[in-house]
Amino acid sequence: MTMMIQNYVNGAWTAPASEAKTNSINPANKHEIVGLVPNSTQDDLDQAVAAANAARTAWRKLTGAARGTLLYKVADLMEQRADEIGEMMTREMGKTLPEAKGETLRGVAILRYYAGEGMRKIGDVIPSTDAEAFMYTTRSPLGVVGVISPWNFPVAIPIWKIAPALIYGNAVVWKPATETAVTAAKVMACFHDAGFPAGVLNMVTGAGSVIGHGIASHPGIHGVTFTGSNAVGKQVGQAALARGAKYQLEMGGKNPIIIAADADLDLAVDATISGGLKSTGQKCTATSRVIVEKDVYAAFKARLVEKVAALKVGNGLDSATWLGPCANEAQLEQVLDYIQKGVEEGAELLVGGQRVEENGLGDGFYVTPAVFDSVTPAMTIAREEIFGPVLALIEVDSFEEAIQVANDTEYGLSASIYTKNIGNILHFAQDMEAGLVRVNAETAGVELQAPFGGMKQSSSHSREQGQAAIEFFTSIKTVFIKP
Repeated sequence: MTMMIQNYVNGAWTAPASEAKTNSINPANKHEIVGLVPNSTQDDLDQAVAAANAARTAWRKLTGAARGTLLYKVADLMEQRADEIGEMMTREMGKTLPEAKGETLRGVAILRYYAGEGMRKIGDVIPSTDAEAFMYTTRSPLGVVGVISPWNFPVAIPIWKIAPALIYGNAVVWKPATETAVTAAKVMACFHDAGFPAGVLNMVTGAGSVIGHGIASHPGIHGVTFTGSNAVGKQVGQAALARGAKYQLEMGGKNPIIIAADADLDLAVDATISGGLKSTGQKCTATSRVIVEKDVYAAFKARLVEKVAALKVGNGLDSATWLGPCANEAQLEQVLDYIQKGVEEGAELLVGGQRVEENGLGDGFYVTPAVFDSVTPAMTIAREEIFGPVLALIEVDSFEEAIQVANDTEYGLSASIYTKNIGNILHFAQDMEAGLVRVNAETAGVELQAPFGGMKQSSSHSREQGQAAIEFFTSIKTVFIKP
């Protein structure tokens, strides 16, 4: 069944000014149209921003506890609808149903976490040099926050932006990715049915060049939080900076896993596969570069190739599927282009890397997971973000060289290591240039209660999630009172 969605503005589902629409396609079957998504205009965005500005004063005057109560209600509704939302996510984006449902329940947990933040302190008492004065800090919301979210995590990422924005007293205008806008509409329905006040949360769909750029440059939006590619993120940041708005960018990664000579190879292989290939490698924290000490390189490679070759590619709704399709045709073509470039530059394709045509999968955007051998740090597949199921094996002579190679990138989002040596662990934790470092765990693990963000070109150097979120969504106000 094809769904026709609308924008959500000022507490109601609203038809856009233009009748133009974009098809949301099932990546498992390009002939299935999952939904019709409005190509909204600047006028539509202006209406949403006006609604948010009209609602923000009353919203910020509610207590944190009152705002939290509404977030708890949203969480309960989303939990009740987890199967429905998860299935739509799989149909629209392609990830397997267990992953999609798990992501939805993660969104539930994020909502409950931030609902609780409404009861936490937002300031401190500071001694004044004036004995008759009372001085303290509090937090003020930014006002209206624009949220621009990607297609790869269509529930978790927008929720980890929207929930803290709301609990700290901001109104929100949300632009979801067109590819997963039907899933977004189901999330938006949870907020509507929970009784959120009109105008506090608005959703406008459309092209990034229109709605995304419009959010970044709109004078009625006081902060912009974005997750997506580096190229678009920099455009968002520049547009926000030009008008003095606060901005937060979470962008790409070229995440390494180091396999030390003393690593448990079975655990390391499983972590490499899980971190690099789940969600078809379409995670900003996905493992991409596998840096292995020479003493265990051959043994690790053999085990990895054997397990990767056995992974089942198929429709994410099939319970036997381990790896779903790429999210869209452009993403598939990008992955195949990188695989071809790897071969042309001299890397050896050990397994996978082929478009899947058999078993009724020819109408989907499927590619078999690829593992490359003989990769050097200078090769394109070792330097550029592929955002697909491709692993590049790099052999190194020592642990020190492994750290050097791991840091030899413009990105700095996540990194992991497998080792039993405490010296290696401490060296890695101290010297790795990444915002998230994990020991004896995969690169793609993010906990909602902990700060998340990257170094170098992976972010704007702010942090999302956990209590760190308050730093972006509020400003500190110092209050000095003298009788």
